[in-house]
Amino acid sequence: MSGLNSRTRWEVRASHIAKRTHNPIRSIVENIVVEPNPKKRMIALSIGDPTTFGNLKPAKEVIEAVQESVASQMYNGYAPSTGYEKAREAVAEYSSTDFVKVEAKDVILCSGCSCALDLCITVLAREGQNILIPRPGFSIYRTLAEGLGIVVKTYNLCPERNWEIDLYDLETKIDESTAAIVINNPSNPCGSVFSRNHILDILNIATRYYLPIIADEIYEHMVFPGQTFHSLTSLPSEVPILLCSGLGKRFLVPGWRMGWIIIHDKQNVLEEEIRKGLQCLSQRIIGSNTLIQGALPAILKNTPQKFYDDVMSILFTHSKLCYNCIAKIPGLKPIMPGGAMYMMVFIDLSCFPEFNTDVDFVQRLLMEESVFCLPGQCFDYPSYMRLVITIPKDMLEEACKRIEEFCWRHHYKTSQISRKKSLIEN
Repeated sequence: MSGLNSRTRWEVRASHIAKRTHNPIRSIVENIVVEPNPKKRMIALSIGDPTTFGNLKPAKEVIEAVQESVASQMYNGYAPSTGYEKAREAVAEYSSTDFVKVEAKDVILCSGCSCALDLCITVLAREGQNILIPRPGFSIYRTLAEGLGIVVKTYNLCPERNWEIDLYDLETKIDESTAAIVINNPSNPCGSVFSRNHILDILNIATRYYLPIIADEIYEHMVFPGQTFHSLTSLPSEVPILLCSGLGKRFLVPGWRMGWIIIHDKQNVLEEEIRKGLQCLSQRIIGSNTLIQGALPAILKNTPQKFYDDVMSILFTHSKLCYNCIAKIPGLKPIMPGGAMYMMVFIDLSCFPEFNTDVDFVQRLLMEESVFCLPGQCFDYPSYMRLVITIPKDMLEEACKRIEEFCWRHHYKTSQISRKKSLIEN
């Protein structure tokens, strides 16, 4: 018997990390307890998964690459924690441009882009330090950071400027404890695409305060006609950048869990500790999906440009359809995206006195019309809702029609007219 154990009953408690980990989207959505209208089929404009409805499928070259990887029987075992050399070389080649040369040693393969973000936040920030994240922004940044005891500070995006960063606000949030800035471009939930000059302004601020950037570019190249995607790493700068991306969105395979980190470090300021730290952290999950690693060279090399163009053509058509419909609805104001898969819509709650919040609005929309959108509060941005534009065209048209009917029914002016008409008729 050991004299060190004084326990007399079971006392198993969750760790501090577990207790601090919180997903705002899940907590808000789970509190929406109403049932959809049973007379109308459910249309979910809430799910950021382009494969949900089966209308968007990966290229046949992508499927063939995975079939060959499986059939080869070469990728059934463990890979190095940062990924097979050939797979990392393929990502390096895919990510290199005339201006930026990426090498395999700069690439760490991860279990999806969310894992890449987790590693980057973990390696750059210590408990008690803070990171800066966009508002509105994807909630996973907060979930990952706060679980580790890292403070989250938000900087504002400007809807009146197509969701550009409020650079003054960003700069005022920086202090001695700031460890990194998270930049998401193209954006979830906004669908915004930053101009070259705007990115240069962001890089100038990071340079002035000697702050590394975590660049979430999972929607890289997913931009509409007239827009140009500029990676943060493609412009001249001394800022060390950890770029996070992956196959999930552009290649329409989010469930395959293949993401990566690319280290961009012209001044070698990350050489001594951060590279080693990422290597150590990658060993916690013993690497990413090996079957997809085996297929990566063929996926990245053989997927034709026409596949990318066709997907973006569909999403652009859907975004225009959605925008044109929503723009005519009283009390709503859509903001046309420049890329990605989403549209943010402002809800003028003063026009809908029955509802106190955006959550109330989307809850009743779900109950009456069986259309489910995520409220802006999921992205720390009340009075908005996010629409996903990847669903089939006929379903998107039907959803927009139902939203219009809902708003006409509840808008204070049109509802008064309807009630007066009803009283006259009766």
